[in-house]
Amino acid sequence: MKTLHLAAAAALSLALAGPPAAALAAAPTPPAPGPTAAAPPAIDPDAVEALRKMSAYLSTLPGFELTSKTSLDLVTVDGQKLTFDGVARYKARRPNGLVLEVSSDLKTRKYFYDGKEFTVLAPELGYYATVPAPATIRETLDTLYQKFGVELPLDDLFRWSEPGGTRAEKLTSAFDVGSATIEGVDTEQYAFREGDIDWQIWITEGDKPLPVKVVIVDRTDPALPAYVARLSWNTSPTFAADDFTFHPPSGARSIKFGLASK
Repeated sequence: MKTLHLAAAAALSLALAGPPAAALAAAPTPPAPGPTAAAPPAIDPDAVEALRKMSAYLSTLPGFELTSKTSLDLVTVDGQKLTFDGVARYKARRPNGLVLEVSSDLKTRKYFYDGKEFTVLAPELGYYATVPAPATIRETLDTLYQKFGVELPLDDLFRWSEPGGTRAEKLTSAFDVGSATIEGVDTEQYAFREGDIDWQIWITEGDKPLPVKVVIVDRTDPALPAYVARLSWNTSPTFAADDFTFHPPSGARSIKFGLASK
């Protein structure tokens, strides 16, 4: 976006400078202005359609493995941004299997969902908590957030790609930034605004439109902290029968899930 701003500033400076005086004296009287061109729509339908195509493709995958290399900005009380790197590894089997391991310098967590129960494990602390869960990944994600305030990294992948998603109606801005190469892969970059969040997504070109990079910026904080994820996919994984079943580690203790504060 900085490049776009610099280009616009250069064009504006040329326009304000205007032609030299001699040219103005010799210039013919300009014709009367015609009808003012309509401003481009805030919501570019092609950008929204790109999301729909990505979503439709993701919904055809019976399962996948995903490694996400992440960076997260945290803001100190005096407004300084600190950045922490991490890795999130997903195993997903539709409609009712999910394992996620999140590792960073801040914390390590493992999440398990087998279609009946959801478990979060803090391996370094030796604690885990299990609750009954709905029958699908998306329903489980909704329940976790609404009841317990738990939000998993990149859970929007499931919200966009499951039937009945309503995210498109919440967009207030959407446009195609242009072509971009991400680690040798040809992609198209899109930018969106949704409430107090700005986000960008890079989607691979072709008939398998996978998201390979996501940037999310929180506009409620003057420091504009960002979350960045670079995604590597395996769309044809092989899972063992009990890959999504939680087995308590030796010595780990069970605790209760805390309800989200109202």
